[in-house]
Amino acid sequence: MYYDYILPAFLITLVLTGFLTMITRLLGKRGLLGNLYEPVRGGTPRGLGIVPYLVLGIFLPPGFNDLVLIIGFFALIDDIIGRRKIGNFQIEWGQLLRGIGMIAVMIIGFPLVGFSSILIALLIQPVNISDMQAGSTCSVVIIMTIVSILSIFLGTVLSFPFPRYYYLPVFVLAICLAYAPLDYFGKIMMGEIGNHSFAIALGLCFYVVGGFWWTLLMFIVTTALIAFIRKNSLKEFFAINLKLFNPAPGDYFMDVLTGGGLGDVLRKIFLRKNQIIVKNQTLKFFGFRRLLFNPFAFDYQESIPKKPKSTLLNKE
Repeated sequence: MYYDYILPAFLITLVLTGFLTMITRLLGKRGLLGNLYEPVRGGTPRGLGIVPYLVLGIFLPPGFNDLVLIIGFFALIDDIIGRRKIGNFQIEWGQLLRGIGMIAVMIIGFPLVGFSSILIALLIQPVNISDMQAGSTCSVVIIMTIVSILSIFLGTVLSFPFPRYYYLPVFVLAICLAYAPLDYFGKIMMGEIGNHSFAIALGLCFYVVGGFWWTLLMFIVTTALIAFIRKNSLKEFFAINLKLFNPAPGDYFMDVLTGGGLGDVLRKIFLRKNQIIVKNQTLKFFGFRRLLFNPFAFDYQESIPKKPKSTLLNKE
């Protein structure tokens, strides 16, 4: 049975993460890893999420593992080439590859999980946004897999049918716990390959617990959790880069849901050079200021304030 693989998967992830950390640190200090090594915190290997990616790809049930393997393939290329733009276009190769990978997950996952494949693919965006500080993505995965496990137990109490792949949240939790310690201490970075793989695995956990509607609910909850975790850094980002002061709860949510380069590309396509000013208080509360902020508008550079951070963050 697949649940017999939980302990082996935990041990393999734990040992292999430690081993690759030592190897990549040595190679990185010699300048042999390129974009897979960041000169921060004394030198930090990037892309160590390849370990949970491989373990998930090997041990997840057939079909489910294909979705992880597909998105991880595109994410690994992204990690290797780094933030490189496509010619004179504003879009980066990584954003294009992420979009292709997400579409592939939607299409290939549809026969397996139906319309939930769309939500599972879209979960990549908020989880990717969460991976901006040490251990934050691991925290999200740990919290949401525990929520999934508790939901299964609650379902049994309420006499709901027992999920076929009931062990999946425990499996993903075990892999994350094995990988997480070095990430929390800032010794490694999981990279796109790690956060993309965990996003798909997390979405599959939601699906096996309660199907499409549960996946939708947990998608919203996960996005809100990430917005809460990143609230302080997002508030500074809003003030410095968007001239958005006193952000509403919806602004944090919308940034996590639609922020980043891929979201900005879509804004450019739909809004072109236009900047929509949101004045309605209800729309502001639900984050439409952030949703409709267009960095490609003509007046964008003029909207970036030149005041010190402390002044901006305290502005009323």
